[in-house]
Amino acid sequence: MNRVILMGRLTRDPEVRYSQGERSMAIARYTLAVDRRGRRNQDGDQGQTADFINIVAFDRAGEFAEKYFRQGMRVLVSGRIQTGSYVNKDGQKVYTTDIIVDDQEFADSKGQGGDNSGFGGGNSYGGGNRGGYQQGTRPAPSSAIGDGFMNIPDGVEDEGLPFN
Repeated sequence: MNRVILMGRLTRDPEVRYSQGERSMAIARYTLAVDRRGRRNQDGDQGQTADFINIVAFDRAGEFAEKYFRQGMRVLVSGRIQTGSYVNKDGQKVYTTDIIVDDQEFADSKGQGGDNSGFGGGNSYGGGNRGGYQQGTRPAPSSAIGDGFMNIPDGVEDEGLPFN
């Protein structure tokens, strides 16, 4: 199985080209800076380093990246690894590794540039469009208690509740 899930920040705006031929298709390329945690640097400090991973989105996913993704945004990408090679102008063989997008979505709430632990939910494009829900736009239940659960009023029958 060849499946990759990454979350990181765009190092620059996506570069988009359109294929030639009968049916033109968007091809978006961008790079994600993905944190690599748990490594110790030379001084013994637990530093944070990043891997810079090349991403390629085709067709509608490419158009989505072109329209909405910008440098610094945190995004969640799932797809597959594809390797390849070519001979450069100096005659040297160059090996490539790219992630081909199946699904991509925002990992921050709208208007939020800082680091947060939620995935932002639902603003996806590619294999699975989950609609327009955005984390942070849903009002908190008025009867929420401190642990994040909602109180169920007395007298509510269990048959009306999910998970029966």
